[in-house]
Amino acid sequence: MENTAFSIFDILIWTGAAISLLGLLGLFWCIISVTRAKRANLSEDEMRVVLQKALPLNLGALFLSVIGLMMVVVGIVLG
Repeated sequence: MENTAFSIFDILIWTGAAISLLGLLGLFWCIISVTRAKRANLSEDEMRVVLQKALPLNLGALFLSVIGLMMVVVGIVLG
């Protein structure tokens, strides 16, 4: 007979996967926004503004992805 109750580690794994997916979506958003700006042939100053806005979002999305993957690994190792 199989136990259908979720353990804390299952919740940790699925929460980590969701956080990692959210970070991955943020990374894709940064890639798309910078690609659109590059195709728009903006001036150097305008492109610099776009990149300055995208950089913190890119780093935040990367941070979320890493934290989510760490949660998944911890859940798998301890579970």
